[in-house]
Amino acid sequence: MTHTWLSWWTRHDRVRDAFPAALLVAIAVVANAAGKDGWHLPRAEGVGWTVLACAPLVVRSRWPLAVVVVTLGIDLAHMANAPGYWLAPAASLVALYTFATHTDRRSAWAVGLTATIAITTTYAMATSQPAFSAQALARLDLAIAATALGDAIGRRRIRLARVVARAEDAERTREEEARRRVTEERIRIARDLHDVVAHHITLVNAQAGVAQHLMRTDPDTAYQALAHIKENSSNALDELRAMVGLLRESDDAPEPRHPLPSLSGLDDLVDSFRTSGLPVEVVRSGEPEWVAPTTDLTAYRIIQEALTNAHKHAAATHVQVALDYRPESLRITVTDDGRPGTANGAGTGHGLIGMRERAAAIGGKVTARPRPEGGFHVFAELPVTLSSKGS
Repeated sequence: MTHTWLSWWTRHDRVRDAFPAALLVAIAVVANAAGKDGWHLPRAEGVGWTVLACAPLVVRSRWPLAVVVVTLGIDLAHMANAPGYWLAPAASLVALYTFATHTDRRSAWAVGLTATIAITTTYAMATSQPAFSAQALARLDLAIAATALGDAIGRRRIRLARVVARAEDAERTREEEARRRVTEERIRIARDLHDVVAHHITLVNAQAGVAQHLMRTDPDTAYQALAHIKENSSNALDELRAMVGLLRESDDAPEPRHPLPSLSGLDDLVDSFRTSGLPVEVVRSGEPEWVAPTTDLTAYRIIQEALTNAHKHAAATHVQVALDYRPESLRITVTDDGRPGTANGAGTGHGLIGMRERAAAIGGKVTARPRPEGGFHVFAELPVTLSSKGS
């Protein structure tokens, strides 16, 4: 109920502006109806001046400076005609307060001090009292207090507005960060899907070709090729199921999760290419110590993509994979002997882009270029730990 009332109050400016005016008019009616001999009809003159001065307050928040000027002029005229009427400058005080809440500090105090001097001087002249008499200073204090209160409220509103703006900005930043993370996750999944599909389908295609070629002349070898096709297609389905499982909602039925590939499975990866007809040599140097899981996965995917490109696009007859373990980095070199001008020539370049983006995501780098004598050279340098990334 309270919240509903406050919401209604804040939406109706004219009602909110008119409230102090109505209150002052009610006080004037009561003040002019009371007397030493009891209650009587309110004096029309006192109530009339109050109504006239309070009428502009209905639009005080829309035109605060104009309302100050109009109400001050009416109140000064009222004080000059009835200097003993204590309620005379009340409308001006409300107008000064409103103006101070809607403007900057310098303007608020310039108008407030001018009005204060005018009220004090007019009262002193109308009552033939010194400007520093108690009655005159009382009106000075009230005008100063109205300006000071309005200035304080205005500054508080500005601070609250800034706090709200910062909170809204922080909320927008969180939403943007969430969207950015979702985009990055989609890109990562797209890379994984590309790597898995390109790798396994390439192997299946090569092995299917071997099986077709040897089906009549060497059935045993053709049968082995078909077995490899079955194994690679099964592995592809398992990896796709694991990655697509990341997109499931929390209340979906659980799927079996398979570990992401890593360099521990490099020999199996190389063997799969060897069985498809691509000789691959692996050379290791340095002391292989602990490698961050992200680096491990990235290294595996880069080697997988490089071998897939060499087999699919370069028409290579030999590929060398070199792993150089260093204290702060892992260097990977994949070199093939494909024919000049055929390296990656038939591809879209998405694989190379994916390798570079994967390496950059963990603070590493990848360079890929054709060799003058033929084939392709891929070099990657990855940080062993994420601290090497500088984040």
